[in-house]
Amino acid sequence: MATITAEDRTALTDSLKRLLADHASEADVRRVMETDRGYDPALWRQLAEMGIVGLVIEEEFGGVGAGPVELERVMEDAGAALLCAPLVSSGVLAAQLLRALGDGEAKTRLLPAIANGSRIATAALTGRRGGWTPETVEVEATPRDDVAWTLDGVASFVTDGQVADVLLAAARTADGIAVFEVEPRAKGVSIKPLPTFDHTLRLAEIGFDAAPARRLASTGPAWDAVEAALDLARVALAGEEAGAARRTLEFTVDYAKTRAQFGRLIGSFQAIKHMAANLVLESESATSAARHAAQALADGARDAGAAISLASFACADAFGAIAADAIQMHGGIAFTWAHPAHLYLRRARADAQLFGGSAFHRERYLQRLGA
Repeated sequence: MATITAEDRTALTDSLKRLLADHASEADVRRVMETDRGYDPALWRQLAEMGIVGLVIEEEFGGVGAGPVELERVMEDAGAALLCAPLVSSGVLAAQLLRALGDGEAKTRLLPAIANGSRIATAALTGRRGGWTPETVEVEATPRDDVAWTLDGVASFVTDGQVADVLLAAARTADGIAVFEVEPRAKGVSIKPLPTFDHTLRLAEIGFDAAPARRLASTGPAWDAVEAALDLARVALAGEEAGAARRTLEFTVDYAKTRAQFGRLIGSFQAIKHMAANLVLESESATSAARHAAQALADGARDAGAAISLASFACADAFGAIAADAIQMHGGIAFTWAHPAHLYLRRARADAQLFGGSAFHRERYLQRLGA
């Protein structure tokens, strides 16, 4: 891992803030989220050139070689802007899965193109129940010879599956779960876009019908690599939620300072003050939880798993509460399609289910504490 100083981190996030301010405004988000692709290729190239897409990929494969702390900070800014891009899918989840598996040939062949943004990868890890556990994997793998395999079954809730150039699919074999590389356009692969409450998010259901696949080697149990990839993705998601929650709080407080009713600014009403104070606490707690989880993972702390589970439900719950109360504090205007508050509420509701809901992570938190 490269040595990233506090100054490097600040320079990176400052550059990202400027890029997003110029190319990921609310108008840009609304335009891009209505496209079939769901992201802006020009912005994606700029994110790759800046090193954001390859942030956690090693330098030898064309990445920056940064770690969870830098990723979490970047995702705070991405969340604040409601960035529409396959950043978590490709640059985090798929990239980390390849790194965790340890297949040297696959890393050499795939990671450089993922890092420079020329190829988008994603991981198909769960079935239609969306449990994100080994038990919910619904894809079966059958060997054809020493190299070739075929896959049958369904993977669901695949982030950015419609635009992926590389699919990494978890599947059951006679000796346990393994991870396979699949060409999305190969015969036997069908990709069905799923309807989403959040129009900035792209999810797909992927069907495999004797689809040709290549088994990736693993230095340990493949599901351990899946868990490592999911944990980093959860840190990224927590950062996104913390950043989006903070931005929602900011524009809601600004509104309360300027909106007058009954001859008074609504921010002067005691009920609004109390609500805003609670939201500040929620926002700060979410940021602390996300950053603690990132640091614990970076340090390899014994309680890193518990910290990630805590951040997963704390950030999801905080973002959901802030987004919902922002609607209430804005009044009727926030229910209109033209106001940004509902965009953040939709992102909050969608993020809360991605990679496991709050109940799932609360249970995992207790298990990881040994309770």
